[in-house]
Amino acid sequence: MKILVVDDEKLLVKGVKFNLENEGYEVECAYDGAAAVELARNGRFDLIILDVMMPELDGQEACLRIREFSNVPIIMLTAKSEDADKLMGFECGADDYLTKPFNILELKARVRALLRRAAGTQRTRGTVLTVGGLTLNTEERVAVKNGGTVDLTAKEYDLIELLMRNPRRVYSRENLMNVVWGYTYAGDYRTVDVHIRRLREKLEDNPAEPEHIMTKWGVGYYFKE
Repeated sequence: MKILVVDDEKLLVKGVKFNLENEGYEVECAYDGAAAVELARNGRFDLIILDVMMPELDGQEACLRIREFSNVPIIMLTAKSEDADKLMGFECGADDYLTKPFNILELKARVRALLRRAAGTQRTRGTVLTVGGLTLNTEERVAVKNGGTVDLTAKEYDLIELLMRNPRRVYSRENLMNVVWGYTYAGDYRTVDVHIRRLREKLEDNPAEPEHIMTKWGVGYYFKE
């Protein structure tokens, strides 16, 4: 597994690189957002760890640019802890979010969870899920709406695949965090709300009145066939 670590704090990068390499990962490093975009464009990475506050190009803008050509899982790092900053990270296409200072054991747990989830979905072979004008090719991890390919982040794809595989089953936000993100999330479950809203914007004909990605008020979300 190959991981790109991007942060302008070189000591932090050195420490993260050391710890991840001890776990058996191949690690490449960058120290600004522009370099991160170029490396992501030209290299094949299984995961990117991306700091928000960086020179040349901040992490959020770098994330947006990476999302133009890649659905690689991205963990955002930031010194900010406000909910608005976390939600902005998810709006930019990040899959997970970790606030500095962080425990390296937690970072490694997040990395393992994202990679495990990605590997698990990739092992699903030859399955096509179709409802109305929406189709998921789970072998290629591609979503198609009315004949056109829809760009989804890794977590957006994982979320819609889970819902489509289990139609009519209602998942609480806590359930979705545990299943899709791969760990018990001691944070703001609005992360799920942001991803659901983005999926509706991308996959529903009328996001304000969805036909498939439904809310059961006070309980959670489910997929309607």
